[in-house]
This record gives sequence, C-alpha cells and structure tokens, in this order.
Amino acid sequence: MGSRFLPSPAFLRAIFLASIALWILPELVLAKHAGTTRHYKFDIKLQNVTRLCQTKSIVTVNGQIPGPRIIAREGDRLVIKVVNHVQHNITIHWHGVRQLRSGWADGPAYITQCPIQSGQVYVYNFTLTGQRGTLFWHAHISWLRATLYGPLVILPKRHASYPFPQPEKEVPIIFGEWWKVDTEKMINQAMNTGSAPNLSDAFTINGLPGPLYNCSAKDTFKLKVKPGKTYLLRLINAALNDELFFSIANHTLTVVEADAVYVKPFKTHTVLITPGQTTNVLLRTKSKSPNATFLMAARPYATGPATFDNTTATGLLEYENPSVSKAKNKNKKLQLLKPVLPQFNDTSFATKFSNKIRSLNSAKFPAKVPKTVDRRFFFTVGLGIIQCSQNQTCPNNTMVAASINNVSFVQPSTALLQAHFFNKSKGVYTTDFPANPLVKFNYTGNPPNNIMMNTGTKVVVLPFNASVELVLQDTSIIGAESHPLHLHGFNFFVLAQGFGNFDPKKDPAKFNLVDPAERNTIGVPSGGWVAIRFLADNPGVWFMHCHLEVHTSWGLKMAWVVQDGKGPKQKLPPPPSDLPKC
Repeated sequence: MGSRFLPSPAFLRAIFLASIALWILPELVLAKHAGTTRHYKFDIKLQNVTRLCQTKSIVTVNGQIPGPRIIAREGDRLVIKVVNHVQHNITIHWHGVRQLRSGWADGPAYITQCPIQSGQVYVYNFTLTGQRGTLFWHAHISWLRATLYGPLVILPKRHASYPFPQPEKEVPIIFGEWWKVDTEKMINQAMNTGSAPNLSDAFTINGLPGPLYNCSAKDTFKLKVKPGKTYLLRLINAALNDELFFSIANHTLTVVEADAVYVKPFKTHTVLITPGQTTNVLLRTKSKSPNATFLMAARPYATGPATFDNTTATGLLEYENPSVSKAKNKNKKLQLLKPVLPQFNDTSFATKFSNKIRSLNSAKFPAKVPKTVDRRFFFTVGLGIIQCSQNQTCPNNTMVAASINNVSFVQPSTALLQAHFFNKSKGVYTTDFPANPLVKFNYTGNPPNNIMMNTGTKVVVLPFNASVELVLQDTSIIGAESHPLHLHGFNFFVLAQGFGNFDPKKDPAKFNLVDPAERNTIGVPSGGWVAIRFLADNPGVWFMHCHLEVHTSWGLKMAWVVQDGKGPKQKLPPPPSDLPKC
C-alpha cells in the first residue's frame, strides 16, 4: 500500500464547519421567506387493480389509488411535476387551494389551462398562503377523478399549534367511488346518446370497499388504535356523485374543521360530507381496550329523483390490546359492532348538521365576513332539457341536462384564462351571464311547462376586490335535489339556508354575519336555497360548478372573471412557459 494523505484535525474541523454552514444557510434563507419549497412528481400511468372480483386497468398517479399524499406547511411553495404517460388528456386541480395570483396552476380543463396531452409535462407551481388543514387534489377533466385523487394536508406553520388537543396520530380517510366499467368509455357513451351514466358499483374508504361487497373482505381499510388516545381523522369526500353519511360504531366524533377552516367544535355520531368537502374530526378512543371491533361505514345521502348506488363502504376500527399477546389477540373472536346511519333521504339530519358548522371566529382565526355588498346575484341551479347536437344520437333529439340561471355551460375548446389574459375572448366566451333568472317562476313549486334550457359559454365579470353576495336556489324541474356547489379560487361565507323559495324581503334578516361557516363547497338544500358572500380579491378566471360529476358533465357550471386591481400585487402574472397548448 502506498502512503496516504492524512488530513490534520484543524483541516477536518474547518471542513466540518464549512459543511454545517452550507447546510444551515439555505435553512436560514428559507426561514426568512417563511416557507419551504416542496417538490413532487406525479407520473400519470395505467395500473391493473382488482376490486369486486375483477381486474381492470385504471389511470393512476404513480400506480397508487388513492394517489400520493401531499404534505406541506402553511406558507410553503409546492412544485408538482405532472408527466402524462397515458392516452387521455390530463389536468390536476388542487381542490380548495386559494391560488392567490397563481390561477395558471388551478387545473380545471379549458377554464385555466389546456389539458396536458399524452407524452407532455406541466409543472404546477403555487404557494399555500393563509391556509392550513385538509384539502385534496383530483383530476379535473371528464370523469378521470374516479381514480386520480389524493389527500393534500397543510400543517400549521412550524411552532403553531392546533386550536384543539394535539392528536396522538393523524389519519387521512378519503372516500371514493368505484365502477366495474371503464368510466371514460361510459361517460362518453352517455353524453353521445343523451342517456344517464351507469351508477357506481361500490364506495371505497382509502381505495378499499370493505366486507359488505363481493370478494372484498381482504380489501378492507383497518384503523388500529390505542385505548385512551385522541386521533385526528382527516375526512375527504372524493366520490363523484354521492354525498355521504359517515359513522363509527359506538364512538363519538368531534368536528373541528371543515374545508380547511377551523370551526367551533361540536360532537356528533354521524358526519355528512358532500363531494368536494373535507371535514376534520377528533376521535377519542375508549379508556380500556374493549372486547369488540367497530365497523366504520359510509353510505349515500340521496335526495334527487334518480336512482343511486345504495351500497355501503365499510372499514374496521381495531383496538390494540397491550396486555394480550399477539397470538392470543389473533385467535380471540371479537364482537363486531355496527353503526346506525341516517336514512338515505334524511334531509332533516343534513340541515341540522350543516347548521352546526360555524367559524371559530377567534382573535387568531377571525371570520372576515364582507359586511357590505357591491354585487348581488341570484342563481337557480337544477335540471332541465336541451336540444342534442348533430353529433349525438338522442331519442326525441333532446337530453336531460343541468344549468345555472337556465344556462347550460358549453365547454370551450381553448382555456378561458388565456383568452381573458391575452384579451382574446371573442369567439371563446361572452360576458352576459345573467345576474338573475331571465324568467321568474315558482322555483320549488310545480315546474313550468317549458323546461328547455339555453346553452352557452357565459361568464360574470367582477372588478377586483368586489364583495359579492350570491343566493343559490334549487329548482324542482325534473326533481328537487341537493347540489354541492364548489367555487374555485375563493372561500365563501355561508350566511343562511332555508327551504322553499328565497324571499329577498324576509330572509336576509336570518343572515349570520358574525361566525358563519367559511367553505369552498356547500350543499344547496334540496328544494331550498343557500346565501353566501365572498370577496373577489383574486384576479383570474374561477370555475364554479356542482361537484356531482354527472351534473358538471350536463352543464351545471359557470365562471367568474375577476379583473386585475391597480397595485402590482393585485395583478395576475403572465402564464408559465410550459403551460399546455390546446
């Protein structure tokens, strides 16, 4: 062996200190800017998955269902590279993220971006400003969100605590919906023939249907808990077409957050959660390990005239018993206790539950309800019929569709945000979306004789920072139904809700302007109305639609164009260079 160079202790110490400095400096720089940049890569690819006794090829992120969990802190920047390896066009929406001045990253196809085509890449780049809690991400094109979805967890800033007891563990529970058929072929066929799409075959909890379905005992989500502990369950409804009741046998849940906004805590045995909503609940386990396993169950709240998937997804809550050996634990037959869920059409429960959700409205987490109103809108939401196009093969040349203020939205072939930003709206959209129904009728009474709807790509233009009050009114045309309405780019305050027709003279007296729920998705009551307010402080084009996918496909959607303000921080920056082209 030849001679070796042996560094002196002083040299080693200098190298060590230099490396420490290199390691700490970026941390200090980041700390100064308050947030960390977190990088994720989403490979969109096909994966064979077996559920309900059969295997099918599904579109996934990184081969997973649900997709990967995104975890960040308030103030962090997310840089998510999406690579499309499948034949379908793809976009991803970061549901509930405000996207302040980053509308190019919002994700709805043909609204804020053209889709990512096969073989293409797009990097979603945005900062999580002033938000903490549970949100989620999902595909926002056609029905691909049936399998493309996952949790987005925003933790409080470092050293900031929750306004409730620190949990032992945090567990995302994401509800999904499963079809045996290829959902893309199914919805395309339904849209071509003007028929209703197939009902789903199962609901899932974290991708697993549970033992009440054929061949699914092994496909069951199990939550293992210790006695006498508090667990934070992050509930997310990523199902396509069903509001869900959720309960755990013999356990009480404490609701502490809704749509990533802290709420006044309240106890309940059952949670109601619409597609697009998230709810954080605390689960306090029993003080001693009971001789039982507890079923958790999710099944639909359904109010409409149509049939629905009347099945139940289940999972298991299992207690660890430290005093019993594992072998003994395995052989021990434990009693299985089942929860009692409300009836599928229990609107009374739904209303009471919704009304319990109130903003925390503390000094640290105030409810900044707009006290004055610049623009008032009254939108009817519901079903009707439209004329079929020449490409469709509909019986009677008409099909059931859905609309807002009798306008069934026609998806453009280029993205609205680009058309707006580059002043090229001509031939893409018009700015004459009606602020009120053009024809007034008894909205929740006997429907009018003419239920034909108009079609068009119409938007509402709002000046920057306008405070908006919007009443959403369900109609009884074809049938009254609860519609979970989701607004992109903003949270809104839920001032009041009621049944029948909204009365502009009497009902505003009921508005809660002190501690209303602050949400991004709200169920318009079946045969009723809900009043909301929001501040248009985010320049861009923002989609608003029913989060029941079938109604979105049928046209229950519109967009708000929020103009730039005067200051530099009030303008939408130009698009990123890799924004996909149509």
